[in-house]
Amino acid sequence: MDYAENILETIGKTPLVKLNKLTAELPCLVLAKYETFNPGNSVKDRMALQMVEDAEADGRLRPGGTIIEGTSGNTGMGLALAAIVKGYRMICVMSDKQSKEKMDILRAVGSEVHVCPTDVAPDDPQSYYSTARRLAQEIPNSWYVNQYDNPSNTKAHYLSTGPEIWDQTDGKVTHFVVGVGTGGTISGVGGYLKEQNPKVKVWGVDTYGSVFKKYHETGIFDENEIYPYVTEGIGEDILPKNVDFNLIDGFTKVTDKDAAVYTQRLSKEEGMFLGNSAGAAIKGVLQLKEHFTKDDVVVVLFHDHGSRYVGKMYNDEWMRKMGYLN
Repeated sequence: MDYAENILETIGKTPLVKLNKLTAELPCLVLAKYETFNPGNSVKDRMALQMVEDAEADGRLRPGGTIIEGTSGNTGMGLALAAIVKGYRMICVMSDKQSKEKMDILRAVGSEVHVCPTDVAPDDPQSYYSTARRLAQEIPNSWYVNQYDNPSNTKAHYLSTGPEIWDQTDGKVTHFVVGVGTGGTISGVGGYLKEQNPKVKVWGVDTYGSVFKKYHETGIFDENEIYPYVTEGIGEDILPKNVDFNLIDGFTKVTDKDAAVYTQRLSKEEGMFLGNSAGAAIKGVLQLKEHFTKDDVVVVLFHDHGSRYVGKMYNDEWMRKMGYLN
């Protein structure tokens, strides 16, 4: 009989799916690494399990312990699934800009959710970074995951996502495009692909209000670049250790409006019901048109599922209120 011992064994081995209508203007083949097929409906399942298993192996996470993480929602979901199967308590700390659906889903799988203000500095005691660290200090037998600086994040994608893309394209991939948040996906996949073929180009999709693009181009961490933005799951006001800028060939920035509009277009024109960062990612691919030729194979990674955004990007009333629909 063919079955998984538990839900965690179904993580990975997600399909590549060709894009057709939205990429008709491009000369190349564009394939989506469709990560919603993971059991927690996002790419973050991969690194969540890797971080938990590595922490168990070296004693940072002990039996009966509590897992604590600051998350935009998807890493929390992956960690929650691991916590359920392995018998841990799960506490997720989120900023108030994240969708209500994400918070409700995390509570539905047994996580405790703490909500913090978005519009504060990272080192402010109220920020979700600071709150997660504080809870880890206060709660006995707890482990603060810190996905931003945890090397197991990048390791997961080097060991699984990267090899899958290489094998699925028969080594023909020429470009990898992905939204950048914690940096684990772009660094792990990019590192693996460039080891196989140094000519592979790795592009990050950033958002306005985030520091990545300017820092990559100038080496300057410009606090004037930082301001609140709507797009979820990509961009940062810090420099996570998992972002290996040496592996990244360039960044393109996508506006909040374009990310939201293209999230809807993916659903209505490609039948791909995906999250907010997917809209940013495909718009980023279109903005990079000049870099592609007819022989190129471009892989764009789509992080998560549209069910987390039905009250926002899939709600026309919300879209009009934001000025994203005429």
